[in-house]
Amino acid sequence: MTQAHTGSRELRRANLSRVLRLVHEEGAASRAALTRRTGLSRSTIADLVASLEAAGLVVERDPTGTGGVGRPSPVVHASADVVAIGAGVEADAVTVAVVGLDGAVAHRIRHEYEAEPSAAATVEIVGRLVDSLAPALSGARVLGIGAAVPGLVSAADGLVRMVPHAGWVDEPIARLLADRTGLPAFADNDANLGAAAESTFGAGRSVSSLVYLHGGPSGIGSGVRLGGSAPASAHGFAAELGHTLVDPRGERCRCGATGCLETEVRFDLLLDVLGRDRLDLPDVSAALREAASPEVDAFVAEQLRRLAIGLRNAVNAFDPEAVVLGGFLGALFAEQPETLLAALRAQLMPPMAESLVVVRGALGEDRLLIGAAQLAFRGLLDDPLGA
Repeated sequence: MTQAHTGSRELRRANLSRVLRLVHEEGAASRAALTRRTGLSRSTIADLVASLEAAGLVVERDPTGTGGVGRPSPVVHASADVVAIGAGVEADAVTVAVVGLDGAVAHRIRHEYEAEPSAAATVEIVGRLVDSLAPALSGARVLGIGAAVPGLVSAADGLVRMVPHAGWVDEPIARLLADRTGLPAFADNDANLGAAAESTFGAGRSVSSLVYLHGGPSGIGSGVRLGGSAPASAHGFAAELGHTLVDPRGERCRCGATGCLETEVRFDLLLDVLGRDRLDLPDVSAALREAASPEVDAFVAEQLRRLAIGLRNAVNAFDPEAVVLGGFLGALFAEQPETLLAALRAQLMPPMAESLVVVRGALGEDRLLIGAAQLAFRGLLDDPLGA
């Protein structure tokens, strides 16, 4: 094979990937819009779309509601029949859902538990939930399963090195999931996947650099995106901001250190002040409004001031355009946004604070499922026909 032929093949692969990523990440687009966004010719776009459609990865439909002159450009949609399974592992539950290449999250199933199961038991729970999805998956092309795990995870091989609150150490979650489900399986840290999902599909899609923090029953997870990608690190465990120092005289953390952010800003403390034994994260905002009182207001303000200390560390380290807050952190922020912003501005050098944006995450409970599914979509998006 000549060098010219190899170069031509690689260029075609790159263009196919580019078009498929556009309709996957940004939504359906007309051929005319794809021509403008890629800078490719109309004939090249037509050829690429035809190849993707023949492979079952996209579908073309006539536009609706058009009243212009001339024949409207067909609209290209990522296929809803190409799917991945996303699994979100949390301290109190496992959630599994089918995520389409078109971005739709469907058939969500949640299994709650009182005591956190072992890694093997968690895999079995996920396996049973996937088994129950068989009717929904009939006729679909299932690319694989991705798992979002709250701990230190080696994304390269899906080995969970450590989940402090659950006692997991060196658990090969991806291999166990592959053995149980018969599907290609992947795993990564939940907050890294949440950061990627919010960056690509959610509150951070308009910025190139963000810090993402998510608060839940498992603690506080975090992820960073710089230039659209996770920062390189020695072991892939960068930006564990839940374990940055907030109070040197604080409580001992499950990680072994003292005064970590996640020991100072905690979901169980929120449950106590709300008088709840259990609360799903999507319901936190409603519960805060229902329990509104001077005591609750004071608690929220103090939690946000402590969160500001952790965010100061993150902003000084990464200088992001935006901070995105998910889980109960997003709910606390939504109650008193100016409390957090004022506390954060007071601790930052003015040039770093003047254009910083703090927002609540936009994906809610879907963030782990979307992020985990992206692990299974990755190979297809990189090489649509080869995969």
